[in-house]
Amino acid sequence: MRGQSNAFAFTEETLRALRADAPGCESVIHFNNAGCGMIPRPALRAMIEHLELEAAIGGYEAAAARADRVRDFYAAIAELIGCAPRNVAFAASATHAYSKALSAIPFEPGDVILTTRNDFVSNQIAFLSLRRRHGVRIVHAPDHPDGTGVDVAAMAGLMRSLRPRLVAATHVPTNSGLVQPVAEIGRHCRELDLLYLVDACQSAGQYPIDVDEIGCDLLTATCRKFLRGPRASGFLYVSDRVLGEGYEPLFIDMYGARWVGPGRYAPAETAARFEEWEFPYATLIGSAQAVRYALRVGLEPVSRRTPALAARLRERLAAVPGVRVLDRGRELAALVTFDVEGWQAQPFKQAMDARGVNSALSFREFAVYDFADKDVEWALRLSPHYYNTEQEVDEVAEAVAELAEQVRV
Repeated sequence: MRGQSNAFAFTEETLRALRADAPGCESVIHFNNAGCGMIPRPALRAMIEHLELEAAIGGYEAAAARADRVRDFYAAIAELIGCAPRNVAFAASATHAYSKALSAIPFEPGDVILTTRNDFVSNQIAFLSLRRRHGVRIVHAPDHPDGTGVDVAAMAGLMRSLRPRLVAATHVPTNSGLVQPVAEIGRHCRELDLLYLVDACQSAGQYPIDVDEIGCDLLTATCRKFLRGPRASGFLYVSDRVLGEGYEPLFIDMYGARWVGPGRYAPAETAARFEEWEFPYATLIGSAQAVRYALRVGLEPVSRRTPALAARLRERLAAVPGVRVLDRGRELAALVTFDVEGWQAQPFKQAMDARGVNSALSFREFAVYDFADKDVEWALRLSPHYYNTEQEVDEVAEAVAELAEQVRV
């Protein structure tokens, strides 16, 4: 699938083919790709075929018969993020992967976790749990004075003064379109030899990702969002450095390790040490197909088209009286957040649902620092993807304008 050189990237013929592979486009305007992307037909077929094979010959036997497709999950993710298959572990979700990664770090009382003010809510809760259980300190690097994401220079200063046990950043926070400079953070981590964990949940499938360029030791993501895979699928990248230094999850099972003697076990030499015996093989195979689909479309053209659709949407929403667009940053991804004067959260989303527009709500408890800074209690999140159209953007903006007008008359 080849694109044009403009920001929207795809020819009309290509776009028609892409939309034909996303049958939901016929019935709804799906602007909730930051929640779940629409599964492409090849991934859906692969999952159905595997479930049918399990029903025909048995689950273990089906996995053995399709071992090549199982292995392709690791090869596809490796190609996606620029690593070797041995550095990839399957996970049930990005949060599952993140928890596994955190559990491998032997925190001690007083250890510092250095993170940002724009992080995913589940990550922050996990840090607070570690503070309660292990007595770690959580330090949030300040945002840049212009309000456009973390102040990297200030964060680097905290790295030097605090020597944190872990540095953690979210590439694209779920509560706004902000794109954090994770590679800049990574350069400082490498200079200071600090362990670095990146949440790429909202950037995987939306932007090209290169773990070497980012400089991370660990990276987590889901497959269900901009990669358009099935739910309950994600992955964990584990660097050779982490594997070589013996990091392993707190609870490791017979898949991640061998029981080599009455009092000894040996962890797997690869990222498989972070996996468990039981796999949803149909989901794994479907995820591999979804990643292959994304690679065929091309992450470079996607990284131009998807944010361009979001920018068009922000521009139109900003012109609507009573609508406040909330996204801030030097670079903005395809997550568009806004609130509407005179409306409460659930009634507004229900009104959008009634107009055939898929969306998601964010609340202050999802982004305590960010939403407090913006003085907002809730926001509607709209997240287009490459298979959406400029016409859909305009229709969604018009729907918001009509609803905003209702409370002003």
